[in-house]
Amino acid sequence: MLAGLVSYLDSIKARDPAPRTRWEILLYPGVWALGLHRIAHWLFRGELYFLARLINHVARFFTAIDIHPGAVIGRNFFIDHGFVVIGETAVIGDEVTIYQQVTLGGTNPANGEPGKRHPTISDGAIIGSGAQVLGPIVVGARARIGANAVVTRDVPEGATMVGIPARSTLVSVDRTSGNFLPYGTPCSETLDPATQKLEILQCEVEQLRKRLAELLEERDAGVSVDKERGRA
Repeated sequence: MLAGLVSYLDSIKARDPAPRTRWEILLYPGVWALGLHRIAHWLFRGELYFLARLINHVARFFTAIDIHPGAVIGRNFFIDHGFVVIGETAVIGDEVTIYQQVTLGGTNPANGEPGKRHPTISDGAIIGSGAQVLGPIVVGARARIGANAVVTRDVPEGATMVGIPARSTLVSVDRTSGNFLPYGTPCSETLDPATQKLEILQCEVEQLRKRLAELLEERDAGVSVDKERGRA
C-alpha cells in the first residue's frame, strides 16, 4: 500500500512542477478527494448508499471537489486544484489529468439511455481548466481538451479539442516524447480553429493577389505589343 501511495504521489509530481516534496502533494485537495472517493465507491458498490453519499458530502465540503460515489476511477488520477464535478456514471481511465472547474456532466435520462449518462475518459487524457465534457461520450486515449471547451461528441484518440462546441485543431504534438503538456494544449492563438481558418483564407487571398498581378502584367505587356505593331 505504501509503495502504491509513493508511486501515485510521484505520478503527480511528474505532472506538476510546483511541489518540492511528496509531503506537499499530500496536502492537495485532489489527493484527499480521490482518497475519500475510494472509500465512498467501495460503500456504493456494497449498496450502502447513504454512507457513500455522506462521505461524498464531507469530501466536497473540505475539498470543493464533487465526485459521485458511483464514478469509476483508474490509477494515478490527478485533479489539479478544485471545483470539479464528476457524475455518477463517469468512467475515468489511468493517468488522467483534470484541471480546475471541469465538469464531467450527464444528460437528462428522459432524453436518452437511462443507464450511462456521463462521459468515459480514456487513459492519459488531459482536460483543461473550465472544460465541460457532457453526455455518454468517449474521450480517446491521450486526447487533450483545451480550457473552456464544451465537448458533446466522441473525441478521437490523441486529438486536441478546443472551442464551443469543441472541434479538433490542426496542432502537431509529439505524443511519444514523454513530456507532459500542462492544461492540454500549447498556449497559442493559432490553436483556435477559427484562427486557423482565417489564416488559410489569408493565404488564399495572397495567392489570388499574386495571380491577379501576373495577369495584369501579361495584359499590359500585350497592350504594349499591340501599340508597337500599330505604329509599324
